[in-house]
Amino acid sequence: MAKDTTETQGNRKEGKGRAASAASALRARIAQVIWLVCVLAALTLALGALLIALKANRDNGLVQFVLDAADTVDLGVFSKDEGIKQFKGSSAEIKNALFNWGIGAIAWLIVGRILDRIIRP
Repeated sequence: MAKDTTETQGNRKEGKGRAASAASALRARIAQVIWLVCVLAALTLALGALLIALKANRDNGLVQFVLDAADTVDLGVFSKDEGIKQFKGSSAEIKNALFNWGIGAIAWLIVGRILDRIIRP
């Protein structure tokens, strides 16, 4: 009878170990997904700023898609039109995009890394 009790306790410990392992794996996967989303947002902002700096053809569907996506992920705070800093004069649009979207890309990476470290086991 003592043997059965020991085996039952061992099975419980194994079950708890598996549950903890599954929870750790789930947290790691969630952290990876959040980091990936933040990296993609930062990449979108950087690519949008590059396209503006290179004066890419805005009639092109792909260029317009990237610029629209960058406008979406800048969250209004890092907007090239009404962002943190606004430049005036010649090539102001390029400077605004490079500065504001560049800061926005860095912010996305910092927030993503912080969330990754908090969530990851």
